[in-house]
Amino acid sequence: MAEVELILVSLLVAVVVLSAAARAVNIPYPIVLVVGGLAMGLLPGLPEVELEPDLVLVLFLPPLLYSGAFFADLRSLRADLRAISMLAIGLVLATTVAVAVVAHAVVDGLPWAAAFALGAIVAPTDPVAATAIARRLGVPRRIVNTIEGESLLNDGTALVAYRVAVTAVGGTFSLLDASVDFVLTASGGILIGLAAGWLIVAVRRRIEDPLVETTISLLSGYAGYVPAEQAGCSGVLAAVTVGIYVGWRAPVIASPAQRLTGFAVWELLTFLLNALLFVLVGLQLPFILEGLSDQPAGTLLGQAVLVAIVVTGTRIVWLNTMPYVIRALDRRPSQRARRIGWRPRMISAWSGMRGAVSLAAALALPLDFPQRDLIVFITFAVILFTLVVQGLTLPALIAHLHVELDDAEEREELAARQAAAEAALVRLDELAEEEWTRTDTAERMRAMYEYRQRRLAGRVGEGESLEDRSRAYQTMVREVIEAQRGAIVALRNAGEISNDVMHRLERELDLEDQRLEI
Repeated sequence: MAEVELILVSLLVAVVVLSAAARAVNIPYPIVLVVGGLAMGLLPGLPEVELEPDLVLVLFLPPLLYSGAFFADLRSLRADLRAISMLAIGLVLATTVAVAVVAHAVVDGLPWAAAFALGAIVAPTDPVAATAIARRLGVPRRIVNTIEGESLLNDGTALVAYRVAVTAVGGTFSLLDASVDFVLTASGGILIGLAAGWLIVAVRRRIEDPLVETTISLLSGYAGYVPAEQAGCSGVLAAVTVGIYVGWRAPVIASPAQRLTGFAVWELLTFLLNALLFVLVGLQLPFILEGLSDQPAGTLLGQAVLVAIVVTGTRIVWLNTMPYVIRALDRRPSQRARRIGWRPRMISAWSGMRGAVSLAAALALPLDFPQRDLIVFITFAVILFTLVVQGLTLPALIAHLHVELDDAEEREELAARQAAAEAALVRLDELAEEEWTRTDTAERMRAMYEYRQRRLAGRVGEGESLEDRSRAYQTMVREVIEAQRGAIVALRNAGEISNDVMHRLERELDLEDQRLEI
């Protein structure tokens, strides 16, 4: 028991220290966490941390998939569905085949089924590090959305292919049977996800308790994943489908209080799950090396580097050939307008980093699987190569390619604020005619929103710029809020109000503070 406590404390301390270090050196935290976990795993005296693959797939994967799908931009996914599908299905299968061919050729005695299992394991991407870098450097949002959309779907493709390959070991392989199984597994997962999503929405529409709703949201990924896995379908696609369905309906089923609570909980949970996973990935190296102690180090390293190059090279070749094939087949004006140049494609090609899903799939291989230890080692090496080498060089590549910075999100936010202010003024005019409203109150509110409307118009060059006045006003408001907060804390410290009262009033002040734009 003491060893378990020490492991948990060590992991949490490592997450805090390494995440702070990543922020200090301005490097995406997955890179620092994997390297830090690797260093921790080599430290003498540290308790052994063996990653249970089933625990990773069941405990970590559903909430991460659900969260990613819930916050995904469905409009962008729909607009770029063809490109995302080509990556999430076509590129995954191409990578699986390319890795299988190379691995079967360079690894003595590796059966074809095991080679295909290795290819399926290293095929799916992890978007955390790549999107963090892309957003920070202002990469066009369409590229970021494509990377995220690809990662939502390619896990399902890869794990279905992985299951087919593992099943084929020691038996006969039929391409027709495998294709039918692939389609049934994927479509079954989507249907189960839709059913689970519909049920969750129906339940949450009848609940008005933020804590209960947040708890349901935490379990929503499992509501699709577990039944789908039990039915022999794709739990990954089921969890993603639930996330997309519930995320689209969220504005009409969630109350403001639940959104405040739920978003805060999910932000913390996704960070902790990702951080713990990347540290655990690094900690697995000692276990991996134990099973390969009789293998020449040079041979192991050469095989791992070769597979990593094949994984990266296949992605680069795919993204610089398939678009031209599609262009030759589809010359519609609407599609021509959506074409992008080779520079954005190179950024997307170099963003294909691998993560914990690949390692969990490798560790989930049966203990008697052919060349299991070698497959796990190569998987770890591919994760390390793509995260560290590609992750550290991606900012330089973006800067070198001189890709046009994207301000679309800022413009959309400004347009939304203008629309909201106009809607407020229209509703105020309607309310002013009601008997229960006061004229002075309506005028005061109208003046406030008219000022906001003029200020927003000034930001887009359509009127007088009021930004300096607005910033000064909001600074004054924040100072007043801080004074109120200090008075409330002083009353608590003096024993004149309870801690509960202080937190309740503090929350109101925090909400008011968060409405400020500075």
